[in-house]
Parts: sequence; C-alpha cells; structure tokens
Amino acid sequence: MTITDSATKNPTEKKIKLSCHNVWKIFGDSADHFLSEHDHAPSQGALNEAGLVAAVRDASVEVGDGEIFVIMGLSGSGKSTLVRCLSRLIESTSGNVVFDGQNLQLMSETELNKMGMVFQHFALLPHLTVVGNVAFPLEIQGVDKLTREKRALEMIELVGLQGRENYYPRELSGGQQQRVGIARSLAVEPDIWFLDEPFSALDPLIRREMQDEFMRLQNVLHKTIVFITHDFDEAIRLADRIAIMKDGEIVQIGTPEELVLNPATNYVEDFTKGISRSKVLSVKTVMEPITQENDTPSSVSVPEHAKIDEIASIVLDSSGDVTVVNDDGQSVGVLTYKAVVDVLVTRYQ
Repeated sequence: MTITDSATKNPTEKKIKLSCHNVWKIFGDSADHFLSEHDHAPSQGALNEAGLVAAVRDASVEVGDGEIFVIMGLSGSGKSTLVRCLSRLIESTSGNVVFDGQNLQLMSETELNKMGMVFQHFALLPHLTVVGNVAFPLEIQGVDKLTREKRALEMIELVGLQGRENYYPRELSGGQQQRVGIARSLAVEPDIWFLDEPFSALDPLIRREMQDEFMRLQNVLHKTIVFITHDFDEAIRLADRIAIMKDGEIVQIGTPEELVLNPATNYVEDFTKGISRSKVLSVKTVMEPITQENDTPSSVSVPEHAKIDEIASIVLDSSGDVTVVNDDGQSVGVLTYKAVVDVLVTRYQ
C-alpha cells in the first residue's frame, strides 16, 4: 500500500502505519443505534433532537510509517477525541481503525503497548524519582527491576536528563518534567507515538527548546507520530502533513504549503492567514525552471527542499539569482532575487 507524497503528487512507497475510516464518536445513550437509524450520516438537527454530541464526525485519515502527522483545530474541534479513538483510549461509536494492518478494536492489551502517549499535563507520580517515573510503565508490564531501570536510564540520557535520575518531579522545571514524560512514553519502545499538545503548558522559550528536542529525537528514532496542537506555527515547524478539524470533521489534509497556498475552505484560510509565507514555502515551490537564458550555474546554490526563511539571507546577500540543487547536488532550477523578496513581503499568494 502506498501513501501519496502531497508535495509532489507522486506516489511514494511508504507503508501505512495507522489509518481510520469513517470514524464517529458520539456521546450519549444508544449512540450506535442512533447512527444506524440515520444511515451513519445524521444531521446536526437530528443530533440535537436526540440529545447527542458528535465529537468526531466521519473521520478518515492515513498516517505513513515514519511520518509526523499533525492534527489541529480550535478548542472543541474534536482533535483530542479523534486521537483517543486512534489509540483506543476510548472506543469509537462506529468506523474502524487499522494499526499495522490489524483491526485496532480486536488487538490485545499487549499489542496496544506498542503505542506511546505524551499529554499536555505531565502526570508524573510525585513520590517517584525520575528513574521511577520513566520505568513505571515497564513495571506495570511486569518487566524485572534490573531490565526496566536499565531501559529507563537509557531514555533519561536520550532526553538529556542524565545527572537528574534521582530527582523528584518537584525538583524539576516544567521543561524537565515534560522530558520525563517523553522518556516515560519511549521506555515501552512504541511503534507509534501520540502527543496531545505536549508543549502548550510551557512558556514560549522552553516550548521552542522542546520543539528542537522533539525534532532531534525524531531524527534519532524515526517514529511514526500523531501530534496534536492548536498552534499553526508549531504545526508547520514539525509536520510532514496536517489535518485541520472543525466541529468534529476533518476539513482538509495536506502539507503546510498546500494548506497555506490552497485552503479548501474559508475556515482553513482564516486559520492560516497570519502565517509568514517564508516559513512555509519551499525553494522548490517558487523557483523557476532552467532555460537557455538562465542555464549558467551560479556560484551560490540552495537546496530545493529548504524553506525560504532559511535561505533568504543567502539570496539577498548574493544580490542575484542562485542555483537550486536537489539532494544529489544536481541543478534543478533557479531562485531569483525577486521571488525571495516577494515571499518576504507576503506578495506571493
């Protein structure tokens, strides 16, 4: 099975790690019977009349192996409920979720241990040290003390907390506490990692540091990640693709570039309106093709996948056109001085 690389529109051989199809989560009595009566497409009026609340409405997504898939929306949009259905923390009312080719609803508790969770609130156990907190899920699984503490120490080092193994949560900063939460979720060696607004309780400077740490960990671990946030700046920094939700529905899925350049609805357009285009647009998106007039390579080159924000100073300092190269160092286009300036002043729409 393949997943489409939405940036290039070309299919890439990427295994689907997690998918859901036509998932509904309705809160209230006899919700499953209600859905059947309404052919799994109830109107808002019918829901109101029955006294039911549809937190997730007919959601379908596919997450590729090793992908960072961000789900975002305003408070009450259904993003956290959807993730809880995807991880089976709650049971969906209808639809199905498939994890590694298996029906999630039929998986055993042992198989569900392949999933790791990090929440906004750290939920550390105050009477346990850092080692004790990180090792706790392994203790629940019945892993022997020597093995679980060895694994815990490895995770503590991975998240940069070596030297604080015997500290208690009250002796740690907010960022350090969240690192403990991340280490704890990784201790069980999850195949997929769910993070529900993990940095939103942190102040802006620490939040940025934790985003950097998150990306460093992903470069080391190459996990499949489903990440919830309401912050579009955070989403575009971390995501391969983004799903935007509104009133329980997924209104658009795409790369950050696609969402900014081709919003499917006014809601998505409003959601992305204040975002600096230079942080989102890649060189490949705004470069010009090589022609006879511009086929002389420049002494300066930039990679095609870099964001304009990352290479703007290089182009502006050159005061001219620069060559665009692919991963193999081959020339694939030309980035003009004017194109960069247009992006920086947000005239590139």
